[in-house]
Amino acid sequence: MKKLAIIGGGAAGLAAAVAAGEHARAIGAHVGVTVFERDDRVGRSILATGNGRCNFSNSQIRFYRFHNHAFVGEVIGRIAGAGDDDAVHRFFGEHGLAWREEADGRQYPQANKASVVVDVLRASAAAAGAREVCEREVVEVDPPRAAGKPFTLKMKDGVLERADAVVLACGGRAMSSLEVAGLRPLALRPVLGPLRCCDADVKLTRELDNIRVRCEASLMREQGGDLVQVALERGELMFRKYGVSGICVYDLSREAEPGDELRINFLPDFDPFEPAEVEAYLAKRLETLRQHFGGQLTYDDMLRGLLLPRVYEALLKRQGVSLSAPFGRDDVPALGSLLTKFGLKVIGIGDSDQCQVRRGGLDVSDFDPQTMAAHSIPGFYAAGEALDVDGPCGGYNLHWAWASGLRAGACAVDWLAAEEGGNR
Repeated sequence: MKKLAIIGGGAAGLAAAVAAGEHARAIGAHVGVTVFERDDRVGRSILATGNGRCNFSNSQIRFYRFHNHAFVGEVIGRIAGAGDDDAVHRFFGEHGLAWREEADGRQYPQANKASVVVDVLRASAAAAGAREVCEREVVEVDPPRAAGKPFTLKMKDGVLERADAVVLACGGRAMSSLEVAGLRPLALRPVLGPLRCCDADVKLTRELDNIRVRCEASLMREQGGDLVQVALERGELMFRKYGVSGICVYDLSREAEPGDELRINFLPDFDPFEPAEVEAYLAKRLETLRQHFGGQLTYDDMLRGLLLPRVYEALLKRQGVSLSAPFGRDDVPALGSLLTKFGLKVIGIGDSDQCQVRRGGLDVSDFDPQTMAAHSIPGFYAAGEALDVDGPCGGYNLHWAWASGLRAGACAVDWLAAEEGGNR
């Protein structure tokens, strides 16, 4: 019997295990599938996703939003079904998971618990004959030294395991301590997390700690002497003691570089590059309020009901303007700019422990998107975060993990079956 070792018992690894076991049975191949997991149980990383609810996929996946999107498009395109069907949703539907959809296409298990997804995967893997081996961390993978010889997997405790094929499906953190002979991983960096701001701006964000706002946020970067918008997201932003957090910030963190300006538009229905529109809105608001309140208005009068009091008080304080200062028609342009172009200077990731993925890992150019196989190492496959692929919030990263894991597991079995047939 041929042995397939899957390194990592997270999303990609469990998907690969199910696909490998089921495909081996379907084609009559004699393949033993073993999942090696360094934790004390498989699927623990899945349990933490979606705040414990597991945003396992998205009905509106857009390939261009992935890092290395051309590679991702080829992989997912290879396993797509007819119409709106795809292998990921087909897989979970066939294995008993019921789900529902929320805003922006985000999909969650009907039971609203990540543990349900893990239960489905573990039961499916067991039924397919896959074996779990936990608390066994692989630190080194040595390819066969000759044709027909096995891979050698070195464990952290020094124990050696052999396998005829390998699917590497561990997460970014594990990749930092794993060596694969013949493949040089790219440097890892945490993304999809909060952003840290410069000391001057932290004075404001600390004052607004834990306050959430709905806004449009963009990254502005100096290029050729001009300030150019490099990324834009809409959604919820939360101020933190060190900077900013929230889903839209997490997505922007994938593109953020030290020195970028994070520009916040507190009036997201207005284009900050079209100041006349917001000025017309504020001028009309001013006249309406004057008719109802009469007399001279203050900044407090003008902003009350538009933003949270603590937010506009902090914004005005930074500008050196008092809440009780008189507000008139001449003040409209400056207020419009403040509300739509409020800038914070980014210096880096705010808290790497909160980052959902690690960008880097194995270079996708070293792998075949049709099979997930390494070009230079026959029998070696990779999936999920082990590859240099990441997507935004909203189920993208788990969708990639399932899709790539399913592909890698099935193709690894095909390769083993071909090898076994060729040796007869």
